[in-house]
Amino acid sequence: MIKLLIVDDSALMRRQLMTLFQAEGDFEIHQARNGDEAVRENREFQPNVVTLDINMPEMDGLTALSLIMAERPVAVVMVSSLTNEGALATFEALNLGAVDYVAKPGGTISLSLDRITAQLVAKVRGAARARPRGRGFNAAGVVRRMRDERRKAVQESSAPKQVVTATDGLLVIGASTGGPRALEIVLSGLPERFPWPVLVAQHMPAAFTRAFAERLNQCCALEVVEAGSALAVEPGKVYIGRGGADTLLATRSGRLTVFPAPENSQYLWHPSVELLGQSVLAHYDPKRTTAVLLTGMGHDGSDAFTEIKKRGGHTIAESEDSAVVYGMPAELVRKGGASMILAAEKIAPQLSAWAGR
Repeated sequence: MIKLLIVDDSALMRRQLMTLFQAEGDFEIHQARNGDEAVRENREFQPNVVTLDINMPEMDGLTALSLIMAERPVAVVMVSSLTNEGALATFEALNLGAVDYVAKPGGTISLSLDRITAQLVAKVRGAARARPRGRGFNAAGVVRRMRDERRKAVQESSAPKQVVTATDGLLVIGASTGGPRALEIVLSGLPERFPWPVLVAQHMPAAFTRAFAERLNQCCALEVVEAGSALAVEPGKVYIGRGGADTLLATRSGRLTVFPAPENSQYLWHPSVELLGQSVLAHYDPKRTTAVLLTGMGHDGSDAFTEIKKRGGHTIAESEDSAVVYGMPAELVRKGGASMILAAEKIAPQLSAWAGR
């Protein structure tokens, strides 16, 4: 049985969620109406997973989350609105230790839940297998340390900035559950003069990816943008695949171009890491490609990234020690597709070494 704590200030939402998970047959469920009750229930009920609303009276979800992760770390799935404010709060929750999130659509509660039922159940089940990060893991501290080290390296170097072309190399990164935090660690560790374009497929809804790109742009030396339309690929720039679409690479008018395409129904998660990897294989030299597969459920991207390695490229699988969910990187390792297995904080230095930076 999976012990689940449902936290929401709406009695109707709690009842609907209760009915939804009771129908699954293998959940033991408790409820909480606000953050105070959530903290107490986490201590007394000791759930495996918590679904946590953000906007609640008495104690909001972010405050409750910080107390929960300090006292008894548990896998938390945030339930947040599809707004820019909701997206920013969700990313803050991920930094505080939440392992995943579900975007709550607008409209009546029953119809909203009908649209996200399969996703919600899958994410809660996945969270039950996740490794929650409590007080012992400080992602923000890792990011700050990397920024300081990068700033020191830039100050100590007097070499002029080298002009490179997009054909010198290409970095492709795939991530799912736990990915936003892992991506922040990896991308913030890349130096200002990192010479390759970076293409990122992070499973995420459409309303969140622009805010995510803007957040990353604030903490990274490289420019980070959402690939919301066809964009010519430039060296030293990070392209975040737009949610609600698949992100592909192609050659247009002799230039590498990244662009969004309608979601391919043959793939469960989007933007699809596998489809991005396949497009890279079709339009770029695998020997000059480096692919990184970060934390996430399932196997998305493992086939394409294994093929990149077979054709002479470099690949990295995030290690089990740092991955929130050791699913996608584990599949890459199992298939023999990982050149190296590294913790999230060690990936950027290795990428810089391969890129000659």
